[in-house]
Amino acid sequence: MDVPSATFTRDEVAKHNTEDSTWFIIDTVVYDVSDFLDAHPGGEAVLRQVAGTDATTAFYNLHRHEVLSKYADLAVGTIQGEKQSILSPKPGDLSPVPYAEPLWLTPAFKSPYYKDSHRKLQRAFREFVDVHITPVALECERNGTHITQDLIEKMSAAGVLHMRMGPGKHLHGVNLLNGAVDGKEFDYFHDMIMSQEGVRPGCRGFQDGNMAGMVIGLTCILNYCKDPAMKKRISDEVFSGQKKICLAITEAFAGSDVAGLRATAVKTPDGKHYIVNGTKKWITNGVFSDYFVCGVNTGKGLSVLLIERGEGVETKAIKTSYSAAAGTTYITFDNVKVPVENLLGEEHKGIYVILSNFNHERWTMTCATIRYMRLVVEESLKWAHQRLVFGKRLIDQPVIRLKLAKMIALCESHQSWLETITYQMCNMSYAEQAKHLGGPIGLLKMSSTRAAHEVADDAVQIWGGRGLTQTGMGRVIENFQRTYKFDAILGGAEEVLGDLGVRQAMKFMPKAML
Repeated sequence: MDVPSATFTRDEVAKHNTEDSTWFIIDTVVYDVSDFLDAHPGGEAVLRQVAGTDATTAFYNLHRHEVLSKYADLAVGTIQGEKQSILSPKPGDLSPVPYAEPLWLTPAFKSPYYKDSHRKLQRAFREFVDVHITPVALECERNGTHITQDLIEKMSAAGVLHMRMGPGKHLHGVNLLNGAVDGKEFDYFHDMIMSQEGVRPGCRGFQDGNMAGMVIGLTCILNYCKDPAMKKRISDEVFSGQKKICLAITEAFAGSDVAGLRATAVKTPDGKHYIVNGTKKWITNGVFSDYFVCGVNTGKGLSVLLIERGEGVETKAIKTSYSAAAGTTYITFDNVKVPVENLLGEEHKGIYVILSNFNHERWTMTCATIRYMRLVVEESLKWAHQRLVFGKRLIDQPVIRLKLAKMIALCESHQSWLETITYQMCNMSYAEQAKHLGGPIGLLKMSSTRAAHEVADDAVQIWGGRGLTQTGMGRVIENFQRTYKFDAILGGAEEVLGDLGVRQAMKFMPKAML
């Protein structure tokens, strides 16, 4: 924050404690709020109580540091001969708060997993998030609007949309954040960085609204579209941001049970088209999507079709406990005519198309859950150090330290487990991942969302009423405790994924042990 060059003594500030002239000090910066009294959201009486004094402690007992940037124009100078002790982070900066960053980003710690390209990408994308994504995320989360086309195009130009899809040939030759990483060396740790840095705005609805449908939908086009021209056309449209795509699998009668899909696709007598009828529910990004990667029943099994928005396709927004920014949708397909060329994978064998995508989807969600947990830890540590209760800081209360200890332990242990699985992903073929990692990723996702439950519960107790308030200091805590359950349900419910993990273990159980 730029502060005027004028300087004052503390005695000079103390004289400005009248109705006509109300000044105070926050961390050596002098603020003149004389003309702001009526506009203060908390009422003018609060400001009059600290008129002429050093209000640093009182301010930080009620507000986040970022609030000062919002009212920077009220600053009139600084205290002569004194320096600020609380500095505002710049876009891209790492947090100095303990446990606010994963250990590999903490100077005193080392990791065998990360190279210079990972650190370079992390720095570049954090700055991109801070400058471009966070302001839009906060606005969309607040008013329920969808992601702006301007931001989508900025992400496209920076190669962000390409990187969100994970490693692959689609990254070759693409300029990724001004050369932060070469597309040919982009691995799953780079992918993890993209997922985790993108969570930092603390806006769960917008997090899904920020092209999550593309991440789980376009994969099916890249891997299973048999027409090279169609694959190129659609991927170019989506990567450029001109068209939006989503995955439409879940139905009212079939959530985690994808084998129970009721939407039907019947071939026309000439064999050139499918006629699709049915509904889909809770489809992320469906409200604003142009393409729907849709699971359908083709009589002898499941198939996956690419359906373009048009006649017979109707979308309606669904209200959920997170913001409308996610574009959660109820879709009706009424005699929709779809060319047979839009079949992805083999007819009646669409279950393999669907299942092949689940590992990466669930892994990506786990990356995000664990990073959001860490954001809650950071906010709670800061709050516990500045909040005064019964004459003591919260952090000086043993019961609060115990809650923080559990939150930190859950966050660190799951990040470590995540990095172990990510290393396996980097060293396994796609087929090997499908064979060996479905169960471990399922168990990790289940455990992560159980941990999120514990972190959310303890954080709200630390924050009190602010942890239930959508604005102000506790905004991140309220958003997390209200929305962490989405990750416990979407992509496979906890119980289903836990069972998957155990069933896979049973499959590899040696007969000699039975």
